[in-house]
Amino acid sequence: MSVLPRSRFSPAIAFIFVTAVLDVMAVGIIIPVLPILIEQFTGSNAQAGVYNGLFVALWAGMQFIFSPIIGSLSDRYGRRPVILISCAGLAADFVLMAVAPSLWWLALGRILGGITSSSFTTVFAYMADITEPEKRARAYGLVGAAFSAGFVLGPLIGGVLGEWGPRVPFWGAACLSGLAFLYGLFVLPESLAAEKRMAFSWSRANPFGAFRLLRSHSELTGLSLVNFLLYFAHHIFSAVFVLYAAYRYGWTAFEVGLLLALVGALDMMVQGLLVGPVVKKWGDRRTMVFGLLAGAVGIACMGLATNAWLFTLAMFPNALWGMAMPTIQSLMTQRVSESEQGQLQGANMSVASIAGIASPLFFGWVYSRSVGENSGLDMPGLSFLIAAAILLAGALIGRVVGRRADRADARESARKRVAEQPQADGSGFGSET
Repeated sequence: MSVLPRSRFSPAIAFIFVTAVLDVMAVGIIIPVLPILIEQFTGSNAQAGVYNGLFVALWAGMQFIFSPIIGSLSDRYGRRPVILISCAGLAADFVLMAVAPSLWWLALGRILGGITSSSFTTVFAYMADITEPEKRARAYGLVGAAFSAGFVLGPLIGGVLGEWGPRVPFWGAACLSGLAFLYGLFVLPESLAAEKRMAFSWSRANPFGAFRLLRSHSELTGLSLVNFLLYFAHHIFSAVFVLYAAYRYGWTAFEVGLLLALVGALDMMVQGLLVGPVVKKWGDRRTMVFGLLAGAVGIACMGLATNAWLFTLAMFPNALWGMAMPTIQSLMTQRVSESEQGQLQGANMSVASIAGIASPLFFGWVYSRSVGENSGLDMPGLSFLIAAAILLAGALIGRVVGRRADRADARESARKRVAEQPQADGSGFGSET
């Protein structure tokens, strides 16, 4: 398989866009129905919140363990085989969950899904392979738009299929993952040249070894903390959103699917259409901070909404936090070499996975304590308010770290100009002695 050069940027974007859309559609299809299936097994809405949070945490736990391994393997063997294995593994996992006879089988499905969901890590490394550093925010915005497009169609299809039963969407998800595998098998090119690959090492291919890369630069450490807070807040959607909408507004799986489709559509427009122009005008740092602040406002409005219409309107400012994800990624990738991009994305996914472990458990517990007659606290929107506060903290930290990164970049640019000046004007310090 030939390696795709950077000069063929647009075709590569098309290849990875379609693969990402199909992959995320498969994941999104089960979102409206998995909590409902869990509730059928537990017989309690409040208990379903706890178990749903636990299942999300299991998925994230596997991501924490295996993402650095997957990232390092993609640095060694290339991005294409990792993406293909992911798609095939997800197809098998969805079949398992479709026939799961108990909560324990669903838990096993979440574990296997976490192991095989490697394309999310590798896609970002793929984009770093084919994109110049100054263009990565826009490229990551397009990848984010692909993910959002999948979440537009996925929950919508899942809501429709869910009308025939909570297990039917899992079969649809398996078909889509299989289709993504076939598409990638025949169309997706390799992006990492053999001479740029790095030997596999277990010292780097474990979560704690991968974190050494994040500690290698103070800016990377700070940005990884912002990344953690962003993912921690974002998991409120996977932990309690569906249950909250059903409890507070009486929405069905189809209605929740429509709302999640709206969320995905807005996010797709933000990342696909707004990130590039805004970054060009404001830069990565300011765009990142603005996105985090807007997200905090939107999600707080969701928690305070007194009716379904206000809750839906809050989706619009909330969608602007999509500007933060690609700009964080862009700022981080500019601080490591090409041979370390897979390792970086593995480390980033491990950070996201820690958030994915802790956040659903935390928000699931908060939700179970804030709804129902026996909860002791009649405040169903409390989880959303806490998530808003976390995003606000991320914005403040991001502002400080981003300014520090900008100053470091300015110093590095000045150093390079000074080093290149004697060659540019034909003179040097040595010629005057």
